[in-house]
Amino acid sequence: MQLANNVHKLTTALHISEDRIHISNLRLRTHIGFNPEEKEKQQDVIVSADIFYSADAAATSDDEADALNYKLITKEMIDHVEHGRFQLLEKLASDLLTIANDSERVSHAEVRVDKPYALHFADSVSVTLSSSRCQASSE
Repeated sequence: MQLANNVHKLTTALHISEDRIHISNLRLRTHIGFNPEEKEKQQDVIVSADIFYSADAAATSDDEADALNYKLITKEMIDHVEHGRFQLLEKLASDLLTIANDSERVSHAEVRVDKPYALHFADSVSVTLSSSRCQASSE
């Protein structure tokens, strides 16, 4: 396969402030809940995540080594959900947020976990958690 030649030549380089990787609606099954019937069988959860990092190098080089490996992050999330047991959506979302932030290149992230059919008359209940990497003080 031949890579596409650059179609546009800019006279000045663009500065990409940040890249957002959006992982949308991973449909997974896990043990979630604290009621006896919830502990016995797996239930559906839907996971979405936004992961932010500086994409200047990747956008310029077109080299996968310069990009954040979202496939690896997604595989880790899937494995954690499918092999885990959780009482609360908050704990599951927190664990997934930790996975999303594993790379030092990530500046901030947000994870949403939906539990479909958790409430009568509602499509789902969800928890959204976000985090930002703390910058070291320069004092």
